[in-house]
Amino acid sequence: MDRRSVITGGAVLGLASAASTFPSPAVAQRNRRMRMVTTWPPNFPGLGTAANDVARYIREATDGALDIRVYAAGELVPAFESFDAVSTGAADFYHGADYYWQGKHPAYAFFTSVPFGLNAAEMNAWLYHGGGQELWDELSAQFNVKPFGCSNTGVQMGGWYNREINTIDDFSGLRIRMPGLGGEVMRRLGAAAVALPGGEIFQSLQTGAIDATEWVGPWNDLAFGFYRVARYYYWPGFHEPGALLSMGMNLEVWNELSPQHQRIVSMAAAAVTDRSYAEFNARNAGALHELINEHGVELKRFPDDVLTRVGEVSGEVMREIAQHDELTGRIYQSFLQARRNGMIWGAISEEGYAAARRLPFAYE
Repeated sequence: MDRRSVITGGAVLGLASAASTFPSPAVAQRNRRMRMVTTWPPNFPGLGTAANDVARYIREATDGALDIRVYAAGELVPAFESFDAVSTGAADFYHGADYYWQGKHPAYAFFTSVPFGLNAAEMNAWLYHGGGQELWDELSAQFNVKPFGCSNTGVQMGGWYNREINTIDDFSGLRIRMPGLGGEVMRRLGAAAVALPGGEIFQSLQTGAIDATEWVGPWNDLAFGFYRVARYYYWPGFHEPGALLSMGMNLEVWNELSPQHQRIVSMAAAAVTDRSYAEFNARNAGALHELINEHGVELKRFPDDVLTRVGEVSGEVMREIAQHDELTGRIYQSFLQARRNGMIWGAISEEGYAAARRLPFAYE
């Protein structure tokens, strides 16, 4: 049996079991045929498949009462028009990365990832237990959208480069694909940062339209074949330490759902976040091994002095964004508290354990 079928089947059975405990008159609503537009190429590993998974979870847990058809980028609307399609009611859901919408409101960047921000575990802690979801709801309600976390890549790689980064000056004049606030940091360091949908990155690197790109991590980067058109693979991904992907639902459609179906939608998104993060962690190590040992990729770490300067500029960008309006200021302060908490606890928990595990003792 296919591993993914076992995993997703278990999650759906759990959701379906929860749904079966609801009073039948509440669940027995008219069937709804719904549309989800995405920012991803069709069936792309981890990103596009997360959209497929959440649609399937919802359909099976509601016995088909909510039947969602998923459209890849460009099939119904272009990738970066997904938000508007849902906001206006032309589609019911989008699946993407909310920092793509920072032109609508700069605070959206907080709900995907920001440079030197929260990792995946810290993001979940903030959303579920630190007030982050309530702030995200408040922000998105202005645009007639109900948001959900719906996948997380974990910490990403620093990106693919066709020239080495040895000093901070090496970013000057660099043409790089980097969306979100990471792109703004790059611009302040002298780079020309652009936001491109995933499906356009390879050709842009191949033709020389860009010199470098970030995407996700080894599993996804291998699938796109970036090793064919870029030489150096840098780490760590300071720009996206735990990239949360999002599912946005038209707010009016959300409000029309029964409480039971609202709960199923929320639970399905949370299940996909957990399962997808696990899959990224499971698959990245093997993909990295293949990139290095079969394709000759040169793995490089950004120097500490470069990371320090990038961190300083990142802080400047974050403080400026916080001044945009009162809501952004509240989001920023809440985010900072979650970051402080994560750093305090992480230093003696995850980081402490990782350091202990690397000590030179026999284990295998």
